[in-house]
Amino acid sequence: MSFFEVSFFLLFFFLFVATPSVSDPRSSTAAMICSNRTASTSDRQTFVSNFVSALDAVTLQIYSKRFAKVIEGSQNTTVYAFGQCMADLSQTDCNLCFAQSKTQIFRCFPFQKATRGGRIFLDGCYLRYDDYEFFEEAVSADDRTVCGETEVGRNQSDFRANVIKLLRNLTVQASNNSGFHVGYIDGANPNSTAYGLAQCWESVNQSSCRTCLDKAVSNITSCLPMEEGRVLNTGCYLRYSTQKFYNNSGSDGPGGGGGRHHLVVILAVCLSVIASLMVAASALFFGRKEFSRRRKERKHLGAIATIVNKSALNFKYETLEKATNYFHSSNKLGQGGSGSVYKGILPDGREVAIKRLFFNTRQWVDEFFNEVNLVSRIEHKNLVKLLGCSIAGPESILVYEYVPKGSLHQHLFDRTNAPSLSWEVRYNLILGTAEGLAYLHEESGHRIIHRDIKLGNVLLDENFTAKIADFGLARFFPEDKSHISTGIAGTLGYMAPEYLVRGKLTEKVDVYSFGVLLMEMICRRRNNPFPRESSPLLQMVWNHHVSNRLPEAVDPTLEGNFPQEEATRLLQIGLLCTQASAELRPSMSMVTKMLKDNLTIPSATQPPFLNANSGISHLEGKKSHSQPRSSTQSSGNSMSTSLLDPR
Repeated sequence: MSFFEVSFFLLFFFLFVATPSVSDPRSSTAAMICSNRTASTSDRQTFVSNFVSALDAVTLQIYSKRFAKVIEGSQNTTVYAFGQCMADLSQTDCNLCFAQSKTQIFRCFPFQKATRGGRIFLDGCYLRYDDYEFFEEAVSADDRTVCGETEVGRNQSDFRANVIKLLRNLTVQASNNSGFHVGYIDGANPNSTAYGLAQCWESVNQSSCRTCLDKAVSNITSCLPMEEGRVLNTGCYLRYSTQKFYNNSGSDGPGGGGGRHHLVVILAVCLSVIASLMVAASALFFGRKEFSRRRKERKHLGAIATIVNKSALNFKYETLEKATNYFHSSNKLGQGGSGSVYKGILPDGREVAIKRLFFNTRQWVDEFFNEVNLVSRIEHKNLVKLLGCSIAGPESILVYEYVPKGSLHQHLFDRTNAPSLSWEVRYNLILGTAEGLAYLHEESGHRIIHRDIKLGNVLLDENFTAKIADFGLARFFPEDKSHISTGIAGTLGYMAPEYLVRGKLTEKVDVYSFGVLLMEMICRRRNNPFPRESSPLLQMVWNHHVSNRLPEAVDPTLEGNFPQEEATRLLQIGLLCTQASAELRPSMSMVTKMLKDNLTIPSATQPPFLNANSGISHLEGKKSHSQPRSSTQSSGNSMSTSLLDPR
């Protein structure tokens, strides 16, 4: 181990392992919350420097006025920081509490990653930094409720009532006055006395303070009948306990805290020295980490990584970060089990869809290179085009063409105020989806099975052309061979019976899913695998088929503006595709011929999973079942993610 490594280890030991010798109950950690966002490689050193400078500036303000609000840096490396002590602490205790919080916040900020956000709640103070201006936030998704571990032994109902009454009074007093209030209710029965503290941060206004505290009271009741509870919100802090934990005077008596004051000074000086050493050491550390990362990357990814890095498909991770404004939530298009998708704009002005993969270890390698090697080889007007990938950053990323009109699911079920898709548009989308699948199965030079055909995976471009998306579950298979899958992947309601029950995977699995999708588009009704009523989509279409009334199953919002003979043919094709026997289902090339040419359509056998007792009589008095479902109705349990739609 080199001298640098030894020195760096010792610095981290003192920061992260060694604990202060001073024992102060108001300096105990209630929670620490770290962001999963990290600074890019190019910005990391500047962000580290701004982070350290921001903490130094916060320290000075805390020592002078007990709270601090700081902005350091500019553009992508700006650090926003805020700190505040509880109003009942003396200045000496405030300084001590903050010195400890400043030490511990470094655990949220490993220098090799430069985490872009973190917050720490001590019982006497609060410290937060982030890469955006959060000062006026009152509540957020990262808010926490922390409960004690011991229940009140007796008089639990009295204690609960006292706590709720006390905290409501405290929140009213705090939000109407200085943003801080303490108090207690002396219970008439043993073990029912409650002490409480409410504090809003100086960065929020009176209205936001009230909102934050009201939310805190609502959340903290989940802790009862525990002896203690805390709510750690973005804009406020609320705590109750069976023990008095706050300081009424808030000032030091004669000689009080003098010894601790010297320790505070020593801690502050030591922290400043350590922070400076860390900044100086980070440059060397980055160099060693970068070299080590590249070596591990080459070992992990082997020859494929070299090929990708040299190919035209390769994108720099930093380029994709900037294209999405550092994966800002406003650019997020969807999220599922395998990754999240963001809209991005490349330096040349191209709009793209950027998919961040969550995979790691062996599964990550298999899935990632499956998509890269498979999708980059195929090109068709009805398939979303893979433009490239990135493997150089902390995560693997795929870059696709951006398809602006969203998914079929969004148009049929999510956009309640959008005009209904016309019959002509629906027909062309069905035909385009069929042609895309026929290309995958038979014309691409490979036998490619998608495994997750559904409304959310068919996207629409600006001309309302169907684009099949998300090949994360696609696989190569040798010609004329089926595949027994050990891991079922797909979406319930679209999964063929032989695949769902026995794991048998052939291209007829996609044919079945296409048949379900076709009927959903024409009927504008989801094939919910867990229906509340007794007639799911396939049951309803089959009943109309055997009674020669298929046009009655068509989406009523079309108001009869469709050719009935063509609608009948399409629904018959859908039933052919969803037959229980995979051998009886047509190939996708035959489906496209039936859609485009006036071929005779064979009679279909009954789809699987239907109610054996349900027949033609089921239609009588039940015509309401042919109405479209609400757009908010569940579509079933998805077992995968789509490219631009989380379903």
